[in-house]
Amino acid sequence: MNTAATPTTSDSIEAALSGAAMRLGVRSESPRLDAELLLAKVLKVTRAGLILRGAQSMRADDRTTFEGLIKRRLRGMPVAYLTESREFWSMNLRVSPAVLVPRPETETLVEEVLRLAATPVPRSMLDLGTGSGAIALAIASERPSWRITAVDVSNEALDVAKLNAHELKVTSVRWQLGSWFDSLQGERFDLIVGNPPYVAADDPALIDLACEPSLALTPGPTGLEALQRIIAQAPAHLHPGGWLLLEHGHDQAAAVRQMLKDQDFNSIQTCLDLSGRPRVTFGTLHKTVGNL
Repeated sequence: MNTAATPTTSDSIEAALSGAAMRLGVRSESPRLDAELLLAKVLKVTRAGLILRGAQSMRADDRTTFEGLIKRRLRGMPVAYLTESREFWSMNLRVSPAVLVPRPETETLVEEVLRLAATPVPRSMLDLGTGSGAIALAIASERPSWRITAVDVSNEALDVAKLNAHELKVTSVRWQLGSWFDSLQGERFDLIVGNPPYVAADDPALIDLACEPSLALTPGPTGLEALQRIIAQAPAHLHPGGWLLLEHGHDQAAAVRQMLKDQDFNSIQTCLDLSGRPRVTFGTLHKTVGNL
């Protein structure tokens, strides 16, 4: 007679996922996905592996670890910080509370850079406020011949970016400590890109972003302060015909376009992210037709 214990429904992986997803519904817009990502980390399997093992019971220590992660998620900790990873541009990036969690809308910026510089010619590019290195590494993966410099004011952020570069085997990026252009005196680039902080200091959205570094979120009262500084200083660091591309808030496109005009940029355009919101605005110092 087989006396091996059969896992009860309440002991199963699927039961743990369903219960966690129900609890996370008050915090997350994707509670089931959050639960799957967290449990996959605990069990060291893929999300597909969770489905295959759904009827299996969980060990007590794994259940305890999973419960701890769920409690931290309910307190507002981003899933990416709990799993220490985030996918961006088909790359698996390490993240930590020292860097902003890469967002899908930032891929719009990468797409526009690649569109503008579609010809296979080596370029020089500057990534301002690189954080985890997401933008610089995405471009480097698509344009390995480019000379890319990535700057951040935080040593801790640069440590994360350098780790990502090492794990992705990307060697074409120069990592530089500094605030915007301060460490780049006399240097010029074909393209300058950036996803600077642009959330206004009194924006209620900051409550839900409390676990992420405030330095990477808000630059001041209006949210336009970093964008304004970058646009004002960029002309001194662009080659003739070079482009400046900036991510911004969905309601800031008109202000960014005006700031570019005030600095004599031309061919100014704004493009939409996947949600249909204005997300990236760019221009060149000289009238340019077509791609670089």
